[in-house]
Amino acid sequence: MQDAFIIRHDDRGGNGPDDGDMTETLSTQAGSSGAPGASGAPSGRLALLDVLRGTAVLGTLMTNVWVFTTPGAEGAILRGAGGAPGFTSPSDGAETLFRLLADGKFLSMLTILFGVGLAIQFDSAARRGLPWPGMYRGRALFLLAEGTVHFVLVFAWDVLMGYAVTALLVARLLTRSDRVRRRVMWWAGGLHLLLMGGLTAALVASGEQGGAGTGGNVPRRVVELYAHGGYPDQIAYRLENAVALRLEPVLSFGLLVFLFLLGVRLYRAGAFGAGTAGRRIRGRMLRWGLGLGVPLTALSVLAGPGGFLLGRYCAAPLVAVGYIGLIGAALDRVRREGWFVKGLTSVGRTALSAYVLQNVLCVLVSYGIGLGLAERLGDSGRPWWVMALWAAVCAVLMGGSALWLRRFARGPLESVEHRVLRR
Repeated sequence: MQDAFIIRHDDRGGNGPDDGDMTETLSTQAGSSGAPGASGAPSGRLALLDVLRGTAVLGTLMTNVWVFTTPGAEGAILRGAGGAPGFTSPSDGAETLFRLLADGKFLSMLTILFGVGLAIQFDSAARRGLPWPGMYRGRALFLLAEGTVHFVLVFAWDVLMGYAVTALLVARLLTRSDRVRRRVMWWAGGLHLLLMGGLTAALVASGEQGGAGTGGNVPRRVVELYAHGGYPDQIAYRLENAVALRLEPVLSFGLLVFLFLLGVRLYRAGAFGAGTAGRRIRGRMLRWGLGLGVPLTALSVLAGPGGFLLGRYCAAPLVAVGYIGLIGAALDRVRREGWFVKGLTSVGRTALSAYVLQNVLCVLVSYGIGLGLAERLGDSGRPWWVMALWAAVCAVLMGGSALWLRRFARGPLESVEHRVLRR
């Protein structure tokens, strides 16, 4: 088999300007005129994708902000700490609902959109007659390097590394027939469900909490590390526990492949276009995604800690599909773009930079190497100050990205990648 395939012209995925310089779906351009809502998006961009991408990035922080503010932070998650407290009081109920809205849902949405971006780049290469995967391999490896740096220096639960590895596989699948991709997609999804079902049964049988505990068993040294330890010590901790901290993308690899390929299928079916066909598809996504995903999420909650894996890795992807349909339906009704949509669009256009920056900001606010609010505030005012932190970071990213794009065409990290890959 040849190392790279020459792609023939194929307009199945769109007919917009070429742009293979941005990182995957985190900032990819595509062709479509009259996309729903967000009329201020640059010419050639699928405006709905920008809004979805911005929503997904900020939505992942709805889950991660609890990691930063839990005693022991990243290390606490390894011990099953930091889970939702339940509905024993109004404040606990508010926190639980806040978490349920986000846990796994926006991560799944971001994964689907990454597959969309991969399809866009494939079609761009096809229109230009370029070999595939060709230069894309270098882009994926560069993303892997970016994710590795992000993991070591900033945040243990990085998603970029897993996306880069999955993209290398799915990129090859794009040169195969639709029948082959469909088989791989459903096999990957089926194996993922079997794995999650088996792990859930094992957790229930052993009495483990599956990552959803409240966190009384976090070693004191780990709590002290993030409350008072130095930055080099935190880096050393991530490196020493790299295998455990990188286990999530390994266990969910089947889901990543499934959602990548789902994104490819949705894009080629026109799910993100402005026409009647796109609205019809998004309507089905809304009905089926929320119609199945919400009840399954409720069942996972009723199952207690043992239902954690089924909620995050099985029900959440369904809800993510519904979220895409819901956001699309809302934008279909937008006649005048306001500051909120503009902010989401700006975050979507600088998504890689926004994703890293939101984690950096939370580190500086929460850990002892910065303001140390996780220890100083603790349970005082929780969960309200944590929600306020999320809202404040979102506001900074939306406003900051909008101001940045007034002067620059790409986000800071997107510009670095663009320059490096061009060389």
